[in-house]
Amino acid sequence: MKQETKAVRIDAWLWSIRIFKTRSAATTACRAGHVRLNDKPAKAAQIIVSGDTVRVRQSGFDRILEVTALIAKRVGADVAVRCYVDHTPVRPKEFIPQVPVRDRGAGRPTKKDRREMERLREQMH
Repeated sequence: MKQETKAVRIDAWLWSIRIFKTRSAATTACRAGHVRLNDKPAKAAQIIVSGDTVRVRQSGFDRILEVTALIAKRVGADVAVRCYVDHTPVRPKEFIPQVPVRDRGAGRPTKKDRREMERLREQMH
């Protein structure tokens, strides 16, 4: 791995380890409050250091990452994985939300269809 840089912004680090596809997406997530650094809301320009804990909210689920290496440039996936330790708990299958899907072109749901979809939603909660 390349030599560690001294100061890295949290948005650049999240982009470089491939948590977000673009740096602007990482910046937007920070502004929206979806990124926390050591259990405090993080601003995009906040500097991180090795050993920090970063919590990122994606798709209604938190990823907990411990910083092990600082990089500011996007690298390959095999190198990116070595820059953090993932402490995210494994989600049980029954908690993964499943949305009822209708076939394309099936038209508007009938009253019976709507009641069945509502019944499925109630069972999920």
